[in-house]
Amino acid sequence: MPSLFNLIDKVLLLHWISLKDTRFIHKANITEYCKSRFSKVFSYVVHRPLFHQFICVELYKELKATSLCKRLVKYLENDVQSSCRTVCLETLRILSRDKKVLEPVTTKQGMLVLIRLARLEVFGESVLPIEEDEIVIEALKCLCNIVFNSTAAQQISAEMKLALGLQARLKTYVDQDLRHEVVLFTLRLIFLLSALRTDVRDCLRQELQSVGLLIQILQRILDVKWIGKYAVGFDTKCAILPHDKNECTIEALKVLFNLTLSNNQTEDDDHQFRLITAIMRHLLMIKAQNEDKTEELHSNAINLLSNIPVTCLNVLIDFPTCDQTDEYHEKNMDAIHVLVNFMEKRIDKVLPPLKDVKNRPEVGTTVRNKLVRLMTHVDTGVKQSAAEFLFVLCKESVDNLLKYTGYGNAAGLLAARGLLAGGRGDGQYSEDEDSDTEEYKSAKPFINPITGHVEEPMPNPLEEMTDEQKEYEALKLVHMFDKLSREEIIKPMGVRRDGTLAPLGEAVRQCALESDTSDSD
Repeated sequence: MPSLFNLIDKVLLLHWISLKDTRFIHKANITEYCKSRFSKVFSYVVHRPLFHQFICVELYKELKATSLCKRLVKYLENDVQSSCRTVCLETLRILSRDKKVLEPVTTKQGMLVLIRLARLEVFGESVLPIEEDEIVIEALKCLCNIVFNSTAAQQISAEMKLALGLQARLKTYVDQDLRHEVVLFTLRLIFLLSALRTDVRDCLRQELQSVGLLIQILQRILDVKWIGKYAVGFDTKCAILPHDKNECTIEALKVLFNLTLSNNQTEDDDHQFRLITAIMRHLLMIKAQNEDKTEELHSNAINLLSNIPVTCLNVLIDFPTCDQTDEYHEKNMDAIHVLVNFMEKRIDKVLPPLKDVKNRPEVGTTVRNKLVRLMTHVDTGVKQSAAEFLFVLCKESVDNLLKYTGYGNAAGLLAARGLLAGGRGDGQYSEDEDSDTEEYKSAKPFINPITGHVEEPMPNPLEEMTDEQKEYEALKLVHMFDKLSREEIIKPMGVRRDGTLAPLGEAVRQCALESDTSDSD
C-alpha cells in the first residue's frame, strides 16, 4: 500500500492545484486527505481525460516506468473499486505504448490479469458476462497495445488460445447487443493476432471457421437484408454508415483480409467468397460520414476483394438493374463504376501529368519515383511486378512508358514482352488523350530517351579528333567487343522485326533475308 499512496499523493497534489485551492499544501496532510477523498479523486480523474494524461506524464517522468507498470499489474490483481481499476488500466494503456516497459505484463500472469479484466476466457470457449463496460474496454485496449508491441505477448496469447475467447465474445454479439467499443477492440485484437501469428491465423481460418462468423458479424453491423442468394438490398435512406458501425466494419474487413489470404479453396469457401463479394458490393454503394472515411471504407473493401477468386467476382455485376443503374450487356455496372473511380484517384497519384523532366525518373519521393526504382530491383518478382504495373497504367503504350521511366529502366520489360521496337501490348484500352504538359512539350527535344530526363550539355569527345583517330578508336572498340564475345563474357544481341531479342548474327541475317525478299518482289 505505501507505493499506492505515493501514486495517490501525486494525484491529489495535482488535483488540488487544478482546483486552484489557495490553501498551503503540506506533504503531511496529503495522506489524511487521501483517506477522506479517495473515491472523489479517482472519479474526478476518470471524467477529466486531459488531466489524467498530465498526471501520467508526470508519473512517467518521476518514477521508473517499468516499476510503475509492475505495480499497476500487481494492484489490478486485487479486488478494488471500479474507478481505481479504470484509472490503473488507463495509465497502463499509455505506458504500454512504450516497448521498453512491457516486461511486467508480458508474462503469463500479467497477461492473465488483463484477459480476465477483459472478461475473456482462456483455454476454452465459455463467455464471461460483461458487468462493467469501461473496465472491459480499457483492458482490451491494453491488450491491443501489448500484443502489437511484444513478441512475447504474442507467443503467450497463442499458447493461452486467446483467439478462442475472442471468437466466443464475437459469437455473443451475433445474438445480443454489445457496446460498439467492446466489439471494435475485440475485432482489433483478433486482427493483430491474425496478422502477427500465422499459427493463430490458420487456427481461426481452419479450426474455428471464423470466416463464416465474420460474415455474420458484418451482416449484423450493416443490417444486411438479402434480396437474392448473393444480392444485398440497398436502402437509399441508410446510404450513410454511422461512425461506430464504420469503425467496426473496417476492423472486420481487415480480419477477413488476413483470413482469406490462403489459396486453398473448397466448395464451402466458394459460397463464403460469394457472400463476401455481395457484402463488399453493398459497401461500395454506401458512404461514411465524410469523404476520407468513405475512401478508407472502400479501400478496405477493395483490398478484401483482391483476395477473392475471379470466379466469384461475377456477383459484383449479377445484380438486379433499375432505371438509375449503370448497365452494360444487361449487367449491373454500379459497383464497377465505383471501383473505376476509386482506381482513377489512386492512378492520378501514381502517374500525374509529367512536369519534372530535370531529374531522373528514379530520383525523388513520389509514388512514380519509387516504382521506377523497383523496376531495377535485385528481386525478379518485385522488378517484374513494378514494371507490369506501370505498363498497365500507361495503357500498355511503349511511348508512354518510356516517357515516365526512360528506356534504360524499361528495357527488361520491353525485351520480355517483345516490344523493343515499340508499339503496344495486347490489352484493350481507351484512346490516348493528349495529357502532355507545357513543361514536357518544351523540354521533349532535349530529353535523353535512355535516362528519361534532360541532361546537362556534355562536351563532345570527338570534336578535337582527326578522322584517323576516330577510325582508330572505332576499331579498338570493335576488337574489345569481339574479344568479350569470343570469351562468352557478353553476347551481342539484336532486335528482330517483331521486337524480340535474338543473337546479333541471327538478327542481321533475318533482316538481310527480308531485304532480299522485298527486292525480288
